[in-house]
Amino acid sequence: MSRWAGKYVIGLTGNIATGKSVVRKMLEHLGGYGIDADALGHRAIAKGAPGYPLVLKAFGEWILDEEGQIDRGRMAKLAFSDPSALDKLETIVHPLVTHAVDLLIRRAKQSVVVIEAIKLLETDLAAGCDTIWVVDAPEEMQVARLMHKRNMSEAAARQRIAAQPPQSLKLRAAKIIIHNDGNFENTWDQVSGSWSKLPKPEEPLLATPPPVRAGQIVIRRGRPQDADEIARFISRVTHGKRRMTRGDVMATFGEKAYLLIERDGKLAGVAGWQVENLVTRIDELYFEAGLPLDQAIPALMEAVETASAELQSEASLLFLPPYLAQHVGSWRAVGYRPQTIQGLGVRAWQEAAVESMPRGSSLWFKRLRDDRVLRPV
Repeated sequence: MSRWAGKYVIGLTGNIATGKSVVRKMLEHLGGYGIDADALGHRAIAKGAPGYPLVLKAFGEWILDEEGQIDRGRMAKLAFSDPSALDKLETIVHPLVTHAVDLLIRRAKQSVVVIEAIKLLETDLAAGCDTIWVVDAPEEMQVARLMHKRNMSEAAARQRIAAQPPQSLKLRAAKIIIHNDGNFENTWDQVSGSWSKLPKPEEPLLATPPPVRAGQIVIRRGRPQDADEIARFISRVTHGKRRMTRGDVMATFGEKAYLLIERDGKLAGVAGWQVENLVTRIDELYFEAGLPLDQAIPALMEAVETASAELQSEASLLFLPPYLAQHVGSWRAVGYRPQTIQGLGVRAWQEAAVESMPRGSSLWFKRLRDDRVLRPV
């Protein structure tokens, strides 16, 4: 049984670039609460976080970049070339991550929690899980993903893979194995099939919603079964500048979620968003011509922030193309303000902006909660 009362905890692991995060996102679509323990590890040693002075004491100030942050590239190069250095780093980071995971699970409202960690089995987090899921992928696919997503050379990618414990050790510990060969629909079928067999509490009966008035705007969460409709809508409202297929949308579901704006029973808007590393990012917005934005924007952002609260997000980053940024009053009315990446201040928020900001867009920001994991404010 899980060490957390009332929670069913999935320990999700697999070697680098097998697609663990894609599977975690799928489980979030199905109603689980996902925790990226590796991202928490980065937070644990950020400037001002509890692990920062411990890393400096262990490795020296040469590990810092120009901004006084720990240079992850230098740290990774050292750790993956020197096992003793890796052990020293993990001795610092793992207890802090375990504490943060414990806090997040205790605060989570969801009954199913997913802990994604590449070194799950090497820590005491595994002992607190009800089941272990392992994501597997062919080695050549791992190499290709590292080269594409992390701009590694083939030699560097193979070195990174070789530096890890054999994947076979993880597979032996697995209760569920997800074969992630790059086909999203195949992976989705495996994940949703395994999800359906989990012991979950019965859902309470929901009250019948009030009837929808003519012209009323309704926001609902998009599902993979909406992929065709989402693809057609985006292709149409962008006048073909962004041609989307069902396959494109299904692949995107491995990274983010969609909120659908409906009016009079028809799709009138689509928002692509995600919460990753406790930061909300809204990086796609498509509206039907004639949709009253003074009504749609408040309804949409209320839905985003309600879902963000369920995922314990600390801050919301909104990326607006120029034609939407002109609606200054509407965005300010829901609490968003223009911001620069540097002005965000918090390293995790800055990194989220760099990772997610589309070219040509402006950054708008809203803080969602006062406390931060690994550094209460």
